[in-house]
Amino acid sequence: MNFNTNEKINQVSENTLVIGIDIAKRKHYACAVDDRGRILQKSFPIIQSKIGFDDFYERLMTLKEKHEKQEILVGFEPTGHYWMNLAAFLTHYGIPFVMVNPMHVNRSKELDDNLQTKNDQKDALVIARLIRDGRFSYPRLLEGVEAELRNGATLRSKLQEDLNALQNRIIRWLDRFFPEFTQVFKSFGKMAYAVLEKTPLPMDIQGKTTEELLCLYRQVDGLKSPQLPKAKQLVRIAPHSIGLTEGLVMARFEIATLLSQYHMMQAQLDELTCQLTTLAKQMTDYDYLASVPGIGDITIVDLLSEVGSLTQYAHPRQLIKLAGLTLRENSSGQSKGQKRISKRGRRKLRALLFRVMMPLILHNSAFKALHEYYTTRTKNPLRKKQSIVVLCGKLLKILHALCKKKVMFDEHQMMTDFTVLKAAS
Repeated sequence: MNFNTNEKINQVSENTLVIGIDIAKRKHYACAVDDRGRILQKSFPIIQSKIGFDDFYERLMTLKEKHEKQEILVGFEPTGHYWMNLAAFLTHYGIPFVMVNPMHVNRSKELDDNLQTKNDQKDALVIARLIRDGRFSYPRLLEGVEAELRNGATLRSKLQEDLNALQNRIIRWLDRFFPEFTQVFKSFGKMAYAVLEKTPLPMDIQGKTTEELLCLYRQVDGLKSPQLPKAKQLVRIAPHSIGLTEGLVMARFEIATLLSQYHMMQAQLDELTCQLTTLAKQMTDYDYLASVPGIGDITIVDLLSEVGSLTQYAHPRQLIKLAGLTLRENSSGQSKGQKRISKRGRRKLRALLFRVMMPLILHNSAFKALHEYYTTRTKNPLRKKQSIVVLCGKLLKILHALCKKKVMFDEHQMMTDFTVLKAAS
């Protein structure tokens, strides 16, 4: 048992009223226990409303006075986003609250009655007793710029998903009415969308010269120099298209609608990205993170939205654990299992680190050298994916050190440290 767990257990004394809450969308359930886990108040409902929250506060004060407690500790499992309003209410009244891991709740609920029964009243008691045992974590409600970044980054992620879905609908339309289009345009750039806007169907291209097509495409905003080879390919393949030739009136309306939605969402995404970048630059961490070659504004926005300021973490191991990159193994007796990452953490943060690490390995000489060393060293060489996992943790340690010490990234210093490490091994 580590010091932090002991500290949590010590936080619950004989003077503490422990409240476990099972969170739901419209009606929560709360249960009160003492420091030994004895039930002081059976599960009771809390309506998700101002009246319901006020009634809950009055009941807390009544229980506190009735059982002669001086402190209150409220805990719940973070179910979706439904806990946030209650957390804000508790913060307003200065009532401390903690979080309980939902997996701990699921695996502990059979300890009392040895039954797989699941209901809100039972879960509230399980949560309360987990708090009593110190099995909780301290949440941190984001404020100011950090709250804006979290909300904005979530919106940006949703917009990007919708934009990808819309692009898939455009490809589905092409598969029906102009399947040869993707032979000319492997990726969708400005000219591809200009072609879809001015000449979406093969019959719109037939009978036109290359120069006439180029003149049409130049009328589209943002496209000053359409590619001549692409236009020639369109002229060549259009007469031989196998696209559908029925229902073309609605087909034109459909592609025009899809393009209109795409341009509007792309403009919204660009504007949101610009605002998020401006917000990120207001944080003291920005300059130190931006000093690492290969880490751009979008990466910094996503990183700060996931973890907040890196200076709030006492040790980089906290960041590694938050990303779910800590190692686990299943070993018993003579059998020693293979080590894998736990994946118990923020999935988006872990995905972000992997996404950033690939270009870093390619373009940052220090990370490239480390990757080559880990995968080719004589003793215990790592597979490529294992090396990437290690480097993701290394990156978090570096970023944490930069923000904590308020220094810029020094690639030469990192290479010097790597040389010492390689010589020592």
